[in-house]
Amino acid sequence: MSGIVIQEVATRDGFQIEPVFVPTADKIRLIDALAQAGFTRIEVSSFVSPKAVPALADAAEVFAGIARRPGTRYVALVPNPKGAERALAARVDEINLVASVSETHNRANMGMTPEASIRGFAAIMDTVRGRVGVNATVATAFGCPFEGLQPEDKVLAQVEHYLDLGVDGVTLADTTGMANPRQVARLVARALPLVGSDRLTLHFHNTRGCGLANVLAAFDAGARRFDAALGGLGGCPFAPGATGNICTEDLASMAEEMGLSTGLDLDALIALSRDLPRLVGHDGPGQVAKAGRPLDLHPAPPLKTA
Repeated sequence: MSGIVIQEVATRDGFQIEPVFVPTADKIRLIDALAQAGFTRIEVSSFVSPKAVPALADAAEVFAGIARRPGTRYVALVPNPKGAERALAARVDEINLVASVSETHNRANMGMTPEASIRGFAAIMDTVRGRVGVNATVATAFGCPFEGLQPEDKVLAQVEHYLDLGVDGVTLADTTGMANPRQVARLVARALPLVGSDRLTLHFHNTRGCGLANVLAAFDAGARRFDAALGGLGGCPFAPGATGNICTEDLASMAEEMGLSTGLDLDALIALSRDLPRLVGHDGPGQVAKAGRPLDLHPAPPLKTA
């Protein structure tokens, strides 16, 4: 049976924009539960300035408190060499670097051009090379809310810059939910010969309802690794109207119904998703946690008599 790899990002990409600070102990319990549910990669937090992202100010404490499960890689987003040093001190397994291919979005997000971000990544690589895994993300790969569509050649050039730095993996991110399945299939088909299916991740948002359709388009084109967030949490603080990531349990349910293995405990994921409103104070956009699994059958209604 073929399968897909689902990589959990809720505790970083999801929690970073929540207005309510999720207590450190609750973050640790959730991460430990996600690991027990079978994830091989969890993006735990981000070593950015606490002033910039106060929701993740406890990154070091979270990494210190988690019970590390063998076979699970614990990941942190890192913006600069100082953040990389903090990540190394926290004993992360992998760091994630992010630069937008769109200049306008990268200036809004990082305060510099994409080229300047990539030059900064070279300094980070000098700090971490041989000590920790490195993934690099091309944000706004499928469109920018300020500039519109980004040329595929421009996206692939950024991928090649990342590979030249010596990164272990590359993510193509639909940061603001602008992608459509045909567009996804074209870009994935061009990226796979450069990166390989074991090193390429797709990161989709469901802003306009195309998230799972885009997963299927990428899968059919040969991609096998996908980011998702429990409950569909997340969004982009620099993109008007950009709602959450594709939902982990929705993606896992779809894969299971199609006969694609994920290695995940779907019932455990649904239970964790149903507990999210307690942590963040609102319902998420995920559907399976609300409706149940497709074959969660119900008693037949009473028969009507004439």
